[in-house]
Amino acid sequence: MRIWLSPPDVGSDEQHRMTQALQGGWVAPAGPDLAAFEADIAEFTGWPGAVALSSGTAALHLALLAVGVQPGDEVLVSTFTFAASANAVRYCGAEPVFIDSDRTSWNMNPELLAEELAEGAARGKLPAAVIVVDLYGQCADYDPIMATCREYGVPVIEDSAEALGATYKDRPAGTLADIGVFSFNGNKIITTSGGGMLVTPDEEVADRVRYLATQARQPAVHYEHTEVGYNYRLSNLLAALGRGQFARLPQFVARRRAINDLYRELLDDVEECDFMPVPDWSGWNGWLSCLVFAVPGVSHRVHNALLGSEIESRPLWKPMHRQPAFAGCRSRVDATSDHIFDLGLCLPSGSALTDDQVAEVAALVRSKIRARVRS
Repeated sequence: MRIWLSPPDVGSDEQHRMTQALQGGWVAPAGPDLAAFEADIAEFTGWPGAVALSSGTAALHLALLAVGVQPGDEVLVSTFTFAASANAVRYCGAEPVFIDSDRTSWNMNPELLAEELAEGAARGKLPAAVIVVDLYGQCADYDPIMATCREYGVPVIEDSAEALGATYKDRPAGTLADIGVFSFNGNKIITTSGGGMLVTPDEEVADRVRYLATQARQPAVHYEHTEVGYNYRLSNLLAALGRGQFARLPQFVARRRAINDLYRELLDDVEECDFMPVPDWSGWNGWLSCLVFAVPGVSHRVHNALLGSEIESRPLWKPMHRQPAFAGCRSRVDATSDHIFDLGLCLPSGSALTDDQVAEVAALVRSKIRARVRS
């Protein structure tokens, strides 16, 4: 049986909840599960504004609009991320400017961010917003990031698509900036098949986002629209799935962390590789176990060996400043994310993975590293 990187882990409770929604006729976008899912996330984060949406990307787009990003603006974005973080900036007609990672957490480097903001202030062109990504389920170092952005009056969006259930200094991911975004894509720590959530401490902002996400329809009997909106709401049926998944979040986090612990134990004596660092302030959710190898080329060797054994793995994110779609965009980089990308690999990390399967993966990794050393 093929071992996947991060497949959905769906149980009987989720199936029961979806069946109940179907039997109750709540298949259309609105419904009691949708409202309840939003209430679940609002209670979990402690922020009263939660809006369930069709994707994390949709949530990023609406978050940018909510903080006032307009065509021609610049938005600072973590370069070491999935393309959605930068794509949403382009949806607004704005231009991404990429900021490199630190070596402590692989997330946005607070010092490089401060340099970019200082230069922007000096030339009289500050960015309209900053998008900080919580990479691979680990939060960025938000205290210095937020202090700097507050100094310059720049709003911050936390792209916590991969980090539901993570914490930063015991504060929940998604609540560390001005607006937070989660993803419930099929490979995330919980899934609604596709979907996302925007969270905010301001219920007026949530109402505005919800309005834009439902085609900006005015409260009239007929269809009245005074501005352009979007078809971005999550369906009630998928929200029912999400509620069942969310109830199991502590279980998912515990299992993924245990998988990472087992990988570390099995590869502890292999000096030619290391894992993503987890700082003391990080309450990582364990989403993906990520390795970096000592020399270039080993990640490809290991990836191909795993593929030949029907085991999925994946290179770490290719930095956005190296993506053809964003050629010509400014960046402030120091080669940190380039180095991590060139040497790194994500290993299977799904919560349904067995210890025997983890051991199988680790043994193949070990064999290919040793083969490289011997050659």
